[in-house]
Amino acid sequence: MDVPTPLATAFQRVYGTIKAELLRDPAFDFHNDDAIRWLDKICSYTGKLTRGLAVIESYKLLKGGSEPSEEEMFLACILGWGIEWLQAYLIVLDDIVDNSHTRRGKPCWYRLPKVGLIAITDGLMLRSQISRILRHYFFGKRYYVDLLDLFNEVEFKTISGQLLDQITTHGRSKDENNYRRIAEYKTAYYSFYLPVACALLLSGQSLDDCVQVKQILVEMGVYGQAQNDYLDCFGDPTVFGKIGTDIEEFKCSWLFVQALQRADNKQKDFLFGNYGKSDPGCVAKVKALYKELDLERAFFEYERESYEKLISDIEAQPNET
Repeated sequence: MDVPTPLATAFQRVYGTIKAELLRDPAFDFHNDDAIRWLDKICSYTGKLTRGLAVIESYKLLKGGSEPSEEEMFLACILGWGIEWLQAYLIVLDDIVDNSHTRRGKPCWYRLPKVGLIAITDGLMLRSQISRILRHYFFGKRYYVDLLDLFNEVEFKTISGQLLDQITTHGRSKDENNYRRIAEYKTAYYSFYLPVACALLLSGQSLDDCVQVKQILVEMGVYGQAQNDYLDCFGDPTVFGKIGTDIEEFKCSWLFVQALQRADNKQKDFLFGNYGKSDPGCVAKVKALYKELDLERAFFEYERESYEKLISDIEAQPNET
């Protein structure tokens, strides 16, 4: 986000308020300048803020023609920061597990000087902040328990997806069904469903009445993961902000699953002989096979079909949702 929008600027302003509250949290006395600076640095470790801003945008749409009050906007921002910290916590730990080098064009958190495996505690600290801000700003509101349940459920689904991703990475069961489950649970729920679900609760709606909306958002997340897999292989790291490692890590990626479906036995043997190796030569051979199987065209076709279906499903929904 090179040029902050007014909404992003307001969102960042709310972070300053939350940070001040967290640093004087009565549950623990951070009476240590180094500890305070460290906590401040951890809590600032967020992405492009798209998930957090999605809460605010969704809430404004749910309000229809009326403008949200200052308090409503403030609470939407609080929930947005909760999601940003959930993502930060997940990627801090995920980058350690994946032995990743870069994130958003910069070294991963655990690879920063003086951090290392302290990043595990940092990730847990980020997660703990979510519970603290929810209790501080939403305790006593009628949807408080629903918010807690929502964050806990989405976190469980996401971690379960990450676990399945790791198990599948070390095995050979890389089929379309497993890929779908990984994409849905690891990515879709926290990236696409959670922001809108937060806005729905804030607007007084029941999540039980929004099952179809949830299904659409999950499908958007599955497509988003496929796009991420495509960019991991064919994207420009200077634009994508991350050096792709799916091939080296033997990931159950969209491209690998599609390759297995299209390859003959000889090509499958070649693929398994080179996939999952850190040797740049092996990586280049896998990418060459992907091109031979015309997977770039296959992805663009999948992208078009996914877009058309999502638009059709969205247009079929009642206007009030």
